[in-house]
Amino acid sequence: MAKLIFQGHHLPFRIRNVKDAPRRIEDTHKKIGEAGGKMQLYYTLGEYDFVLVVEMPKDEDMTRILLWLGSLGNVRTATMKAWTESEGSKIISQL
Repeated sequence: MAKLIFQGHHLPFRIRNVKDAPRRIEDTHKKIGEAGGKMQLYYTLGEYDFVLVVEMPKDEDMTRILLWLGSLGNVRTATMKAWTESEGSKIISQL
């Protein structure tokens, strides 16, 4: 399964809707689960307000969910695809 890390922050003009975030998070868990994935949310201090760590079978499904999440207009995310240490070592050993 692909591993993805999303750093995100609440958009300044929509922060007044932050109290609705738990419902949106539940909806996101549901959509990711329906696509065969799983996620963990971490609230953070600093440049980003939260980090999502997601495992998803197909990048296309994650892209669809990110487009849905972005269309809600409350958050902006930055995406990183991640590999475990052993997966990275396997890639590097093929050099």
